[in-house]
Amino acid sequence: MSDLLSTIQAERIGRTLVISEPECGLLALIVLDDLTLGPGAGGIRTRAYRSESEALHDAARLARAMTIKCALAGLDAGGAKGVVLDHPGLDRTRAFLRLGEAIEDLRGLFHTAGDLGTTAADLRLMASRTRYVHPEEDLTIATGRGLLRSMEAAARHAGRDGVRGLKVAIQGAGAIGAAAAKALIDAGAIVTIADLDRPRAVHVAQQTGAQVGDPETILELEVDVIAPCAIGGVVTRGLVPRIKAFAVCGAANNALADDSVAETLRAARILHVPDMIASAGAVIVGIGRAVMGLSDPTPLIDALGDTTTQVLVEATRTGRTPLEVAQARAKARIRERRFQAV
Repeated sequence: MSDLLSTIQAERIGRTLVISEPECGLLALIVLDDLTLGPGAGGIRTRAYRSESEALHDAARLARAMTIKCALAGLDAGGAKGVVLDHPGLDRTRAFLRLGEAIEDLRGLFHTAGDLGTTAADLRLMASRTRYVHPEEDLTIATGRGLLRSMEAAARHAGRDGVRGLKVAIQGAGAIGAAAAKALIDAGAIVTIADLDRPRAVHVAQQTGAQVGDPETILELEVDVIAPCAIGGVVTRGLVPRIKAFAVCGAANNALADDSVAETLRAARILHVPDMIASAGAVIVGIGRAVMGLSDPTPLIDALGDTTTQVLVEATRTGRTPLEVAQARAKARIRERRFQAV
């Protein structure tokens, strides 16, 4: 626990909830980042972290990205994230039931859904104990639609006519990658998809008409756009010189290894759509329905294209990276809300 406290102090993490149930092997962390605009929104990630501190660092970085994502999307919500430390002794049934109870105890302060490593069965278990878990299957469809709108905007910014005929390489054939492949192919893009689990990539390819690529080189293909849709941190400074695409636009959370990679991409004249915009479809549906009472959140999803255009235009005009512009716009909305509350 001392490592967790050290990480909290070093990274200035404000609010962290630790849920520990040794009987079922559960150790989960929920980070609430900024709740100025509304309750915290963010998925539950389940992963075999090397340490508790690594898990907390991941949750904090993801929660901060969710704050930016919700602000840019015009949502009445702030950023949060939950992580479950996976290990061979984890009793998933008991663990996720208990986690659902802990989320219910927060009385709506934290709204959550799925994320990497958390299954539909895990979400159903949590949802049986809390009103604040949103396991709807259409969340991934919404993410695919939002990614499509962002990629269309990036293509137009680069002088292309939308995504029809565009060659796109998708890294990750999980729920998000599959939804992205379907949305893009339906819109006329030519998609190659890869996953470390090759049978999963083959299945998605058979369902959508995509081609199957090599997971080791998927981000280095001769394509127009690369779309990281799996684990974060995959776009590194070392990768940038090997990128042959004109744009990076994916739905993986925190796809850049760190924020400095945004400047490396800018210097290489590679368009970058921040994933806080491109991946916002799911949270728009979840928060739009549960918190904002929207019967149809689709207009907010489609507006991600306009947000992408505005961010790219401002970045081009000012010489800043799209990530810097996106972060500044989100922080401005949060400051305005705080000012109004005074």
